[in-house]
Amino acid sequence: PCSEIFYDHGEEIWGGPPGSPEEDGDRYIEIWNMVFMQYNRAPDGTMTPLPKQSIDTGMGLERLAAVLQGVHSNYEIDMFQNLLSATAKVVGTEDLENKSLRVIADHIRSVSFLIVDGVQPSNEGRGYVLRRIMRRAIRHGNKMGAVDSFLHKLVAPLVVEMGEAYPELTEAQARVEKTILKEEQQFAKTLDQGMRILEADLQKLKGNQIPGATIFKLYDTYGFPVDLTGDIARERDLELDMAGFEAAMEEQRQRARSANAFAVDYSQSLNLEGETQFNGYSSLTDNSEVLAVLQDGEEVSEAITGSQVQVVLANTAFYAESGGQVGDQGAITWQGGKMLVTDTQKQGGHFVHTGEITEGNLVKGLAVTTHVDAAMRKASAVNHSATHLLHEVLRQVLGDHITQKGSLVDPERLRFDFSHSEPVSAAEIAEVEARVNAEIRSNTAVQSATMDLDEAKQAGAMALFGEKYGE
Repeated sequence: PCSEIFYDHGEEIWGGPPGSPEEDGDRYIEIWNMVFMQYNRAPDGTMTPLPKQSIDTGMGLERLAAVLQGVHSNYEIDMFQNLLSATAKVVGTEDLENKSLRVIADHIRSVSFLIVDGVQPSNEGRGYVLRRIMRRAIRHGNKMGAVDSFLHKLVAPLVVEMGEAYPELTEAQARVEKTILKEEQQFAKTLDQGMRILEADLQKLKGNQIPGATIFKLYDTYGFPVDLTGDIARERDLELDMAGFEAAMEEQRQRARSANAFAVDYSQSLNLEGETQFNGYSSLTDNSEVLAVLQDGEEVSEAITGSQVQVVLANTAFYAESGGQVGDQGAITWQGGKMLVTDTQKQGGHFVHTGEITEGNLVKGLAVTTHVDAAMRKASAVNHSATHLLHEVLRQVLGDHITQKGSLVDPERLRFDFSHSEPVSAAEIAEVEARVNAEIRSNTAVQSATMDLDEAKQAGAMALFGEKYGE
């Protein structure tokens, strides 16, 4: 259940109370909401009481500001009025009632704070959300007659309005402006090319619906956002064939799945309780017990010599692939038998050891000993440490917005993925290399400690957005 607090602006303002036919008017404005967190709803609709019930409450800060300033809309408060005036100036319009001004003023806030928080424009995930917001704002500016890049010019007025409350915005102003300007320039090319293709297709259009194939071609080949195609369609009283577009997208997904279907992960069929205890930080050998043996995707009680198997142990010294580092290799031995381990992966809380039985038979419940290939582990660990050094130095040289987006660490090499608003220059690469190599030559001793997430953060560890960390 929930309840809301509404403010009555007075009978001279049109509108009715919640639930009335006139509820969409501006007289009664919700300024506070309280949700009583009482039940957990299962997928089948079953409601069960929460073990710890609570109240989730939130206030609309800008709505409260509107009440205190005696206006009836968030866009009428002083902060937005100043942003709207600045927006009108940079796009070259005197029509302060144009609704596109509101879109741009609202979007420059979202865009700027996303970039401050380290998000960079891209074609996937959060980066794609940022790109879509930016391009929508740019499109609204173009509709009002803006010809040149303008959105980046609104960062300075935004800093004037919000920089005191959010000093990180002031500190990152130059970076935010640079990122937006580059995206504007890139979008200008995309827009020009996409519009030419769309106009050519529209000239051949029969009826009032833009085909899904055209929408998909613009999106997939030329990076033309679907919502932008939708905006253009609405301006011309046309419809979009979204069913055709989704069908084309699904075909693309199927092609991608087929291209990536190189192997079958039989460990997905595991159904074990508990978790494997990892002891590999302190020792590369460990005595353990076999919890499960899988062969051809099926759990078996015994596997013979020559079998390709996946094995789950109660505890292990083998490092399972995570953090970009590949899984350990080595051997599992038991009295009269041996298994060569070629890979170690995580499945839920368990470590799955993949390999071939070269001697004897392996039986569920058997006592075994794990032996990690020390040379391979050492080489991988060195490269893993190097990714952390590289990450920190990149932040020092290129800026605090640099965060790891992916990595690969194996005994022979490392790869570090990150987002940046422009190509890294030769001088910057040389500086990064010099600083990382200086740290390597200093040969600082590595120390390891196990602690909970909060303790690790307090000690200086960086938690990356989107990553899952154990407690």
